[in-house]
Amino acid sequence: MDQSTSLPPRLAEILDDFALSDRQEKMELLLEFSAGLLPIPAGLVEPIGQPEPVPECMTPVTVYSHDQQGRLRFYFEIPPEAPTIRGYAAIIQQGLWDATPEEVLCIPDDFYLSMGLHHILSPQRLNGLIAIIGHVKRLAARALASSSSTHPTNL
Repeated sequence: MDQSTSLPPRLAEILDDFALSDRQEKMELLLEFSAGLLPIPAGLVEPIGQPEPVPECMTPVTVYSHDQQGRLRFYFEIPPEAPTIRGYAAIIQQGLWDATPEEVLCIPDDFYLSMGLHHILSPQRLNGLIAIIGHVKRLAARALASSSSTHPTNL
Protein backbone atom coordinates (compact mmCIF):
# COMPACT_ATOMS: atom_id res chain seq x y z
CA MET A 1 0.00 0.00 0.00
CA ASP A 2 1.34 3.43 -0.93
CA GLN A 3 0.98 5.61 2.15
CA SER A 4 2.69 8.57 0.50
CA THR A 5 -0.66 9.76 -0.87
CA SER A 6 -1.89 10.43 2.69
CA LEU A 7 1.30 12.23 3.72
CA PRO A 8 2.28 15.87 3.34
CA PRO A 9 4.60 16.19 0.30
CA ARG A 10 7.86 16.74 2.22
CA LEU A 11 7.19 13.77 4.53
CA ALA A 12 6.36 11.60 1.49
CA GLU A 13 9.66 12.64 -0.09
CA ILE A 14 11.58 11.69 3.06
CA LEU A 15 9.72 8.37 3.22
CA ASP A 16 10.71 7.62 -0.39
CA ASP A 17 14.38 8.43 0.31
CA PHE A 18 14.40 5.93 3.17
CA ALA A 19 12.42 3.30 1.24
CA LEU A 20 15.00 3.36 -1.56
CA SER A 21 17.95 3.06 0.84
CA ASP A 22 19.66 -0.08 2.05
CA ARG A 23 20.13 -0.83 5.74
CA GLN A 24 23.40 1.10 6.12
CA GLU A 25 22.08 4.08 4.15
CA LYS A 26 18.96 4.19 6.34
CA MET A 27 21.10 4.53 9.45
CA GLU A 28 23.26 7.19 7.80
CA LEU A 29 20.15 9.13 6.74
CA LEU A 30 18.76 8.92 10.26
CA LEU A 31 22.02 10.33 11.65
CA GLU A 32 22.01 13.11 9.03
CA PHE A 33 18.50 14.08 10.07
CA SER A 34 19.61 13.99 13.71
CA ALA A 35 22.17 16.69 12.98
CA GLY A 36 19.44 18.80 11.33
CA LEU A 37 17.00 18.88 14.25
CA LEU A 38 16.08 22.52 14.68
CA PRO A 39 16.38 23.94 18.19
CA ILE A 40 13.45 25.46 20.00
CA PRO A 41 13.49 29.18 19.17
CA ALA A 42 14.19 31.41 22.15
CA GLY A 43 11.23 33.62 21.26
CA LEU A 44 8.69 30.85 20.68
CA VAL A 45 5.45 32.66 21.34
CA GLU A 46 2.47 30.79 22.71
CA PRO A 47 3.11 27.13 22.02
CA ILE A 48 -0.10 25.11 21.84
CA GLY A 49 -0.61 24.06 25.43
CA GLN A 50 2.31 23.04 27.59
CA PRO A 51 5.35 21.15 26.36
CA GLU A 52 4.33 17.55 25.84
CA PRO A 53 6.62 14.93 27.42
CA VAL A 54 6.69 11.50 25.77
CA PRO A 55 6.86 9.12 28.75
CA GLU A 56 6.56 6.02 26.54
CA CYS A 57 9.96 6.79 25.05
CA MET A 58 13.04 5.59 26.98
CA THR A 59 14.88 8.73 25.92
CA PRO A 60 13.60 11.93 27.52
CA VAL A 61 11.61 13.61 24.73
CA THR A 62 9.53 16.75 24.95
CA VAL A 63 7.45 18.00 22.02
CA TYR A 64 6.45 21.60 21.50
CA SER A 65 4.13 22.88 18.81
CA HIS A 66 3.60 26.33 17.44
CA ASP A 67 0.69 27.48 15.29
CA GLN A 68 1.64 29.81 12.45
CA GLN A 69 -1.74 30.97 11.12
CA GLY A 70 -3.24 27.49 10.93
CA ARG A 71 0.06 25.80 10.02
CA LEU A 72 1.94 23.80 12.64
CA ARG A 73 5.61 23.65 13.50
CA PHE A 74 6.97 21.07 15.90
CA TYR A 75 10.05 21.37 18.07
CA PHE A 76 11.67 18.68 20.18
CA GLU A 77 13.93 18.58 23.21
CA ILE A 78 15.99 15.39 22.96
CA PRO A 79 19.46 14.77 24.39
CA PRO A 80 22.28 14.73 21.81
CA GLU A 81 23.27 11.25 22.97
CA ALA A 82 20.07 9.85 21.42
CA PRO A 83 20.79 10.28 17.69
CA THR A 84 18.23 7.80 16.36
CA ILE A 85 15.35 9.42 18.24
CA ARG A 86 16.66 12.88 17.33
CA GLY A 87 16.78 11.74 13.69
CA TYR A 88 13.20 10.53 13.78
CA ALA A 89 12.09 13.75 15.48
CA ALA A 90 13.88 15.75 12.77
CA ILE A 91 12.03 13.74 10.12
CA ILE A 92 8.74 14.63 11.81
CA GLN A 93 9.83 18.25 12.22
CA GLN A 94 10.92 18.69 8.61
CA GLY A 95 8.24 16.48 7.08
CA LEU A 96 5.41 18.26 8.89
CA TRP A 97 6.78 21.81 8.81
CA ASP A 98 3.82 24.13 8.19
CA ALA A 99 1.35 21.22 7.81
CA THR A 100 -2.24 21.83 8.79
CA PRO A 101 -3.63 20.02 11.83
CA GLU A 102 -5.83 18.00 9.45
CA GLU A 103 -2.78 16.86 7.47
CA VAL A 104 -1.02 15.78 10.65
CA LEU A 105 -4.06 13.84 11.85
CA CYS A 106 -4.27 11.92 8.55
CA ILE A 107 -0.76 10.45 8.85
CA PRO A 108 -0.87 6.68 9.45
CA ASP A 109 0.63 5.82 12.85
CA ASP A 110 2.82 3.18 11.24
CA PHE A 111 4.10 5.23 8.30
CA TYR A 112 7.65 4.48 9.46
CA LEU A 113 7.15 0.89 8.23
CA SER A 114 7.33 2.14 4.64
CA MET A 115 10.67 3.72 5.51
CA GLY A 116 12.02 0.37 6.63
CA LEU A 117 12.97 1.67 10.08
CA HIS A 118 11.64 -1.53 11.65
CA HIS A 119 14.61 -3.29 9.98
CA ILE A 120 17.22 -1.13 11.68
CA LEU A 121 15.69 -0.17 15.04
CA SER A 122 14.84 -2.26 18.08
CA PRO A 123 11.19 -2.82 19.05
CA GLN A 124 11.78 -0.56 22.05
CA ARG A 125 12.92 2.31 19.79
CA LEU A 126 9.95 1.68 17.48
CA ASN A 127 7.62 2.09 20.47
CA GLY A 128 9.23 5.49 21.02
CA LEU A 129 8.59 6.44 17.38
CA ILE A 130 4.95 5.44 17.69
CA ALA A 131 4.66 7.49 20.90
CA ILE A 132 6.23 10.57 19.27
CA ILE A 133 3.81 10.54 16.33
CA GLY A 134 0.96 9.99 18.79
CA HIS A 135 1.94 13.07 20.78
CA VAL A 136 2.33 15.15 17.62
CA LYS A 137 -1.18 14.10 16.57
CA ARG A 138 -2.58 15.04 19.99
CA LEU A 139 -1.03 18.49 19.65
CA ALA A 140 -2.54 18.79 16.15
CA ALA A 141 -5.96 17.78 17.52
CA ARG A 142 -5.67 20.46 20.21
CA ALA A 143 -4.74 23.05 17.59
CA LEU A 144 -7.73 22.03 15.49
CA ALA A 145 -10.07 22.18 18.49
CA SER A 146 -8.65 25.55 19.47
CA SER A 147 -9.14 27.00 15.99
CA SER A 148 -12.67 25.59 15.82
CA SER A 149 -13.62 27.22 19.10
CA THR A 150 -12.19 30.59 18.04
CA HIS A 151 -13.63 30.43 14.52
CA PRO A 152 -17.11 28.89 14.78
CA THR A 153 -18.76 27.85 11.57
CA ASN A 154 -22.38 28.49 10.67
CA LEU A 155 -24.44 25.38 10.06
